[in-house]
Amino acid sequence: MLKMHLYLETMTERDLDKVIEIERDVYDFPWTRGDFEDSIKSGYFGVCLRKFTGMLVGYCILMLVVDEMHLLNLCVTPTAQNRGSGLTLLYEVLRITYAHQLYSILLEVRPSNCRAIRLYNRFGFIEIGRRKNYYATRHSGREDAIVMRYSTCATRR
Repeated sequence: MLKMHLYLETMTERDLDKVIEIERDVYDFPWTRGDFEDSIKSGYFGVCLRKFTGMLVGYCILMLVVDEMHLLNLCVTPTAQNRGSGLTLLYEVLRITYAHQLYSILLEVRPSNCRAIRLYNRFGFIEIGRRKNYYATRHSGREDAIVMRYSTCATRR
């Protein structure tokens, strides 16, 4: 699935200035630099997707939790969206998950993030529940999270 003009590499602290820039461009409530630093220091999996020029176009953060992978953050710069970059990152998430002999990936997504939900559904994630009042919003109140799982098992949990 990786297009010839893109490549993947491990996220390091050197990447964080650009990661934060993209995060702020895409999300109303972006992760902080500290969130990314803590993820890297804690040994979570950080993956960068780059053009052959080295330009960062997307990234993701994964955390191994007991017997499944938790996709904490996946983001693609607006100029690279709808061009297969999100799917490329998801295939890398799947590769890392298999490499650790895990067969399930869990994530939360805002119900208002229709583009991400379409991507996850297209990949094979299914909705398994909701987390009430999970996300901050611009208005007073909070937004639920849709909990989705990708499972390679014959019977999905």
